[in-house]
Formats: sequence, structure tokens, C-alpha cells
Amino acid sequence: MKKRLNSPFFEIGPKNYLVGDAVIDLARIADEASVKYGINVIFTTPYADIRAVAEKTKNLYVFAPHMDCAPIGRGLANVLPESIKAAGAVGAMLNHSERPLEVSELCKTVARARELDLMTIVCADTIAEAKAVASTGPDMMVVEPVDLIGTGQACDLTYVKASIDAVRSVDPEIGVLVGGGVAGGKDVYDIIMAGADATGSSSGIAKAKDPGAMVQEMLEAARQAWDDRGGKRA
Repeated sequence: MKKRLNSPFFEIGPKNYLVGDAVIDLARIADEASVKYGINVIFTTPYADIRAVAEKTKNLYVFAPHMDCAPIGRGLANVLPESIKAAGAVGAMLNHSERPLEVSELCKTVARARELDLMTIVCADTIAEAKAVASTGPDMMVVEPVDLIGTGQACDLTYVKASIDAVRSVDPEIGVLVGGGVAGGKDVYDIIMAGADATGSSSGIAKAKDPGAMVQEMLEAARQAWDDRGGKRA
């Protein structure tokens, strides 16, 4: 059974822009903002920080940035699903443009996650890929134009609406996050108002002059947009 987070939700992924205590500090700020604005927050954590983030926050959904469809046993350097779960992760991001998977492997990995009661949020670039990825049965999806990632230029609203329609034409239960180049509260507001269940940011937060203030700005915008939409899923 899918475990899509209640809308609206938001994903924060510091990637490798932040290290060590800076990751923990950002997680704590996101944890408090999640409660303040009533937004479910996925915090996609560098592997080395999964346990610390999980132990030092109460409300975040801690996700690993990837996992492999690997069994317990041999497999040096594979990201074992049981290991990320034991560390405190409740899910994993899959098929990011920086760690892509073939569709056949993605299907197996999504199924492996479900066996362990781990949630999945799976990435797609084009509208065609969004449909293909939706058919693998993830809990949630990130649909974002790869060429906009890290640019600070958000996708146009035509793409937002087309990507949502593409995913829901395959499975209306999948939570749809539309991202790519989200740089501030206005981008967040516009994407949520266009019908997305969620959006998120990596470099837009991690590289901001004040990452904590940017978290507050973005989550407040998500809350405002959702309320302005009438609190209903599009």
C-alpha cells in the first residue's frame, strides 16, 4: 500500500553542499518549521548523517539519497536497504539525475523498499519519463527538468500542470512533487498553486546566505499556497 504523505509536503536535500554539523543544524530548523507551518518535510540526508538527523529531530521524514536493490551479504559499497532503515531512514529517493537507474532496476528497487516498509520518492525529467516512472509504483515522485536543477530558475507552470496530469493518468494516488531550480518562496507558491502536492529545494536552501531563513520562507509559502487553494488536492 502506498504511503503518500499528506499534502502539502516539501523535500529538502542538502546533497553535498553541507557537511556534518551544518546538516544537523539545517535539519533541526526544518523540523521546527514543519510543525510551525503544518507541512510534512522529507529531509533527504547524506548517508553519513542519517542516524544523527533521525535521532536529533522528531517530525522529519528522513530519506536516504539512494539505495540499491541488494541483499544482505556480499556487495561492498552497495547501499543496503536494511542498513538505511536501521540507521533511521523511513524512505529513499531513487532515480535522481545524479544517480539514475534503468526502469527494470527501478522496479525491483521500489519493490524491495516496499518489502521493508520504506517509502520511495522517485525522480523523473520529461513528461514521458514521468509516465514510465509512475508505472513502477512509487509512493511519491519528483518531476523536474534536469537542466534546471541548481540553476535558481524554476520550471514554467505549463510543465507543472503537464507533469501532474502525466503521473495521475497512471496512478492518481502518487504524490507529485514538482521541482527544479526552486530558489525562493515565490517559486514554491506558484508551483503549489498550479496543482502540485509538493515542491522542494536543494541548492536554493543550502547555498542561500541564510539557509534557515530560506527554509522558513519556503515552508511559509507552501502553507499559504495550500490554504489559498482551499486545502484540497488538485
